[in-house]
Amino acid sequence: MKIKITITSKMLLLSIAFSMSLLAVRFFVTGTHDYSFYIWNTFLAAIPYVISTLFQYLKKMTFTAVVLLAAWLLFFPNAPYIITDVFHYEMKPGFPFWYDLILVMTGTWNGLILGMVSLFNVEKFLSRFLKPGWVLFCEFASLLLCSYGIFIGRFLRFNSWDIIRDPKELVYTSAHHILVPQNYSKLWVFTILFAILLGIMYFTLKHLPRLMNRDQVK
Repeated sequence: MKIKITITSKMLLLSIAFSMSLLAVRFFVTGTHDYSFYIWNTFLAAIPYVISTLFQYLKKMTFTAVVLLAAWLLFFPNAPYIITDVFHYEMKPGFPFWYDLILVMTGTWNGLILGMVSLFNVEKFLSRFLKPGWVLFCEFASLLLCSYGIFIGRFLRFNSWDIIRDPKELVYTSAHHILVPQNYSKLWVFTILFAILLGIMYFTLKHLPRLMNRDQVK
């Protein structure tokens, strides 16, 4: 199997390189490691995109495909999770606040676009085997699970590795959230609203070129 780097991958690499360059300059100038978490978080955000690129080489819904889909869904929240890193933004003395703002925004963009493109790749793969309605259902379900994963990752400090490292605690916590949802209203409000936000972003990015062409024709 010959792996090729697509134009999309090159653009994403350029965006990540720009973000990492901003971070490297900040490290050099300040002598501190503020915002260094973007290195690890960006790496995690790239995992679902890398997994999603493998679907173009699969022609059938095999066991390998199912495993890859499960792995993608497991790591998918790591991409838009970076949006919540905006919580770490603050004005720090001795360094331009606008520079840090640009750094945070590039990190947010990287996480968002890596996640959205990976979902688009998964959608294309599923479209070969499922009817449009079921594909749409899978997309909404993925975004809902993603938003739930972001909440428990940001506020409960779970991560993707816990499904292997501490599955009992993760399953127990999630089961409690589902069985007594009235006790976790903030969690479910966040999950639903964030899923709607991601859905708006995804379908806007997906359909914008076609809609713009339609507007130009009119």
